[in-house]
Amino acid sequence: MIGVLVADDSAFMRRAIVKMLESEDDIAVIGTACNGEEAVTKTIALHPDVVTMDVEMPEVDGLEAVRRIVAQSRVPIIMVSAHTREGAEITFRALELGAVDFIAKPDAAYTRIGDVARDLVEKVRGCAGIHVGNVPSVVIRSAVEGSASRQRRYQAQPAYACVAIGASTGGPVALTQIIPALPERFPVPVLVVQHMPPGFTGPLAQRLDAAARIPVREGSEGMILEPASVTIAPAGSQLELRRCGNEVAMHLVHDDDSLHVPSVDALGSAVAAAYGGSVGVILTGMGRDGVNGLRHIRERGGYVVGQDEASCVVYGMPRAAALAGLVDRVAPPVEIPGILCGLLHTGN
Repeated sequence: MIGVLVADDSAFMRRAIVKMLESEDDIAVIGTACNGEEAVTKTIALHPDVVTMDVEMPEVDGLEAVRRIVAQSRVPIIMVSAHTREGAEITFRALELGAVDFIAKPDAAYTRIGDVARDLVEKVRGCAGIHVGNVPSVVIRSAVEGSASRQRRYQAQPAYACVAIGASTGGPVALTQIIPALPERFPVPVLVVQHMPPGFTGPLAQRLDAAARIPVREGSEGMILEPASVTIAPAGSQLELRRCGNEVAMHLVHDDDSLHVPSVDALGSAVAAAYGGSVGVILTGMGRDGVNGLRHIRERGGYVVGQDEASCVVYGMPRAAALAGLVDRVAPPVEIPGILCGLLHTGN
């Protein structure tokens, strides 16, 4: 049985989350808290397997509660975030402090309650048993610096045409270790699928853009993909790519049926079809999304880098890709920028 502590200053939201969780036979809510101080105290007293934490609470707020719980108890925390820019920003800060994942707070204007319940239950099951370790530092240096000989390599035709990165639980923090370390003259487009609800991929792109040496943007219909840029696939649509001559444009497809929208499988398949030989990167996350897409990348002569188990919040998606025989190299996020530069400028 998975024991959960629910922390939220709204009695309505506490009841709603408790109802979502206790409808499952393998999950029990062992306590509730109405502010951050109570959440910290009850975490120590009740030893939950997972804590759900409201982003904004009185007295001790969600960020301070996350910091203290991670430091004292190392219990996995799932943030419950409002559909606002401020809510998204606080959520990303909470992830950097050690929270492992988040869900969007139910809101009739943005979400269906059934989707939120399904997402919450999946994340609680996936996060239970995770031992929260030290929070990795954010990398802001270029992976390739210095010599003129290295700079000249950017003028050569890269060995691969595109980089496709897929991530889920733990992905936002892993991306902060990869994207800001890419050099200014990175020779190919970078496409990213990060599992998250609608309304959060835009703030994620802005947050990464502020730290990166190359532009980071949220994708939109008809956007032309360019070298030395990172495009985050927008949540809520599946990604397709259409080539016209030397240009590749993004096409967004409505999808109410798939588990992940956007999905890493769709990303990999689209990149393989539009670009041919490319590099796939599969990062931390639950499940096996990405296996089929990475297979298409490999079939077109591509190369796959998987995040190593030790650095993953959840070693699910990289593990599934490795078991399928699709991963050519395993590395922590801090090493991936250098690997990408080596693959693109000097071959493999």
